[in-house]
Amino acid sequence: MKEINLAEFETEVLAGGKVVVDFYSTECPPCDALAPKFEGLANLYGNDIKFVKMFRQQNKPLAEKLGVKSSPTLVFFDNGVQLEKSMSGGIKRSDIIHQLDSMISSERVLEIKSHIKPTVSEFDVLILGAGPGGLTAGLYLCQSKVNTCLIDIALPGGQVSTTHEVSNYPGFINPQPGYMLSHNMSEQTKQCGTIYKVAVDVTKIDLENREVVIDEFETVKAKKIIIATGTSPNLMGIPGEREMKGKGISYCATCDAKYYGDKEVVVIGGGNSAVEEADFISKFASKITIIHQFDAFTANKQAQEKLFANSKVNTLFSHEPRSFERNGNKIVTEVEDLKTKSRIKLTSDGVFIFIGMKPNIELFKDKLELDKWGYIKTNEDMQTSLRDIYAVGDVISKKYRQITTAVADGTIAAIAIAKELG
Repeated sequence: MKEINLAEFETEVLAGGKVVVDFYSTECPPCDALAPKFEGLANLYGNDIKFVKMFRQQNKPLAEKLGVKSSPTLVFFDNGVQLEKSMSGGIKRSDIIHQLDSMISSERVLEIKSHIKPTVSEFDVLILGAGPGGLTAGLYLCQSKVNTCLIDIALPGGQVSTTHEVSNYPGFINPQPGYMLSHNMSEQTKQCGTIYKVAVDVTKIDLENREVVIDEFETVKAKKIIIATGTSPNLMGIPGEREMKGKGISYCATCDAKYYGDKEVVVIGGGNSAVEEADFISKFASKITIIHQFDAFTANKQAQEKLFANSKVNTLFSHEPRSFERNGNKIVTEVEDLKTKSRIKLTSDGVFIFIGMKPNIELFKDKLELDKWGYIKTNEDMQTSLRDIYAVGDVISKKYRQITTAVADGTIAAIAIAKELG
């Protein structure tokens, strides 16, 4: 695997046979999460497919020419021809493998996979998710000399790592960059002794037997499990969204706002995330139109006042998007006025969607008692309905979801487990 620049693109990629290119950015948690997967697969497939990286910010014209609209993006080539399939955002290892397998013979696929040997590891506690709740639980457990493993499909930090600024975390007078706050939390837990298995694919979760399979070949067993899987952005579910996800439609301002310098964008939503991230995007974009379904924002008053004072921002209240279409390099958002039922079309360079979150429980949602919104029910010690299974953070049923409440949940679960194991 090597990093190349624009001058090397023709010889290394267009004349390079079978190639996969990783367009990455700085201060991009999904890029950081992809990096170890990309390197690991380069070691497996490197004799058959060339793996190269390109710094997107220094190769913007090429990236745009290839249809790269967000970071990270993987683009595949076969003898100079760009393949139709590309991948963006939170890219799964299994999806990359599927694409790589399609580029070589089935015989070589079998030979490559014969080198992957199944392994088993055992711990006292396994934490699923490395956001503030999971990191805090790991910190308290390792300080109690409890052998703990922390697993995450991305890098540690959770949503905090993609938050522009955190202004209400105790102990900091000035607002903290989200990625630095999550980095410091992660380093503290790691230095304490918690074992990290991050940027992995979680293939299977067996709560009854307290086993988790990662990357299809490693089984991790534990006496107790803490679920700290958090939430993911809601999708709108309207025409064009999935097709343009990562190709002009984004859910992460920290990752992608920098690519809309002097351009026009649409922001959808009206809560804290939408209002605060719109203000951040305005540092780059020339014009922002916010679309919100209600007559007023639901974000905190301070964030609203700051946004209303921003001359770059216009707002469409009582409107909802109905579809997205591509028009050259532009995105056309069809919007309906909920009062008059009339529709208009907004043309922009990109769209950011912030319409709430959903709990990440797909692999085990039928095993635990949930509330009516799909969040995990716990008792005061963070125990779920299943013995030896705990849950903390945004994934649980509770009134407020904040960094501080997630940290409190992790503390409680860790202390309860340490006492029980002690």
